[in-house]
Formats: sequence, C-alpha cells, structure tokens
Amino acid sequence: MRILFVGNSFTSRNNLPGLVKGLAGARGIEVEHKLISAGGASLRQHLNAGKALEAIASGAFDTVVLQEQSTLPIKSPERFRESARDFDAAISAAGLRTVLYQTWARRNAPETQKALTEAYGAAALELGATLIPVGMVWEKFLATYDEPALHDADNSHPALAGSYLAACVFLIALFEEDPVGIDVPVKGLDTAPLQQAAWDICSSM
Repeated sequence: MRILFVGNSFTSRNNLPGLVKGLAGARGIEVEHKLISAGGASLRQHLNAGKALEAIASGAFDTVVLQEQSTLPIKSPERFRESARDFDAAISAAGLRTVLYQTWARRNAPETQKALTEAYGAAALELGATLIPVGMVWEKFLATYDEPALHDADNSHPALAGSYLAACVFLIALFEEDPVGIDVPVKGLDTAPLQQAAWDICSSM
C-alpha cells in the first residue's frame, strides 16, 4: 500500500508512518509512505499550500491519510468538514482512497473527545472514507489503564506509547490485521500490552 500522510506533529511525532509500516510489514503487507507535515497545520493550510494536492495528483499513492489540526474539529467542525470535502474531491478524482485519522483530546480536556469523535465520524460517513478511530481508542484506554502514559509532557502530543497505540489502530482499521503477537521491537517500549489493548478495545467497538 502506498500511503500519503497529510497532517502535522500529531502524525510526524515518533514517526507514526514508520510505526505503521513496521506493523504492517510483520503481517506481510508492504507499505511505502510519504509524509507532508507542517507544525500546527490545518487541512485548509495544506490545501492552500498546494504540495499535498500535487502529491495526490501525481499517481504515486493509492491511499491518503488526512489529519486535521488537533483542536479545529472541536472549535469549528464545519470548517473541518469543508476541508475534508475539498481534499476528498481531489483524492477521488485521482482514483485514491480517503482515510481520516481521528485524533485525541488534550489530557486536561478529556470532555472534548466527544466533539472530535462526532466531527470525524460525520465526515467519514459523508465522504464514505475509512475512519481510523485513534481518539476513541485512546479515550477507552485512558479510562481503563493507568500506564503507560499516552500523552507527552505537554499534555497534547503523543508520547511514544501513544503513537504506538495509534499505529496498532491503523493496522486494525486500515489493514484489518491483528497486532497481537507482532515481534518488532520499539526501543524503550513494552509493545505487547498496547497491542492487546488496541485489539481488545477495537473488537468491542
């Protein structure tokens, strides 16, 4: 699968695309990926910059993963929907698949997950896009487990465990594969509990 990731530091931190590639590879799925990222960028900013649209039109990919600025779907869900719509039009015109990477609430504002979940869910339903429900899985994980910490020290970005959990959700939702038992070491991280938690949570949703 050739994947174009479009987003910001919620995608680039801890090399999420590389984590996804490693997990998929362990299940016999070859992944090539490119990341177009800018700090704090919204999908609208990516649309205006043009680089992502050029990559979509190039024919070098078959799947495009869209990640909106982390709080924009909470503050302005309609603006998010408009940007997702415009991206999806370009993605569909190129014959590619649209995937929405649903992010998570800040550690000190867990109540905002509801708005994120609703905004991404509505956009996925409207566009017929594949939803990667990372935020929902984070929410259930945080309600169930005390450790490891998913948020980084800034209470916003993902710690390595958070990015790895996200990658497991990608494996389940995008590739329909079970991460449990994958033996691809990640330095400084006990991956087995996160694999099991991702599978258990996704299976119950």
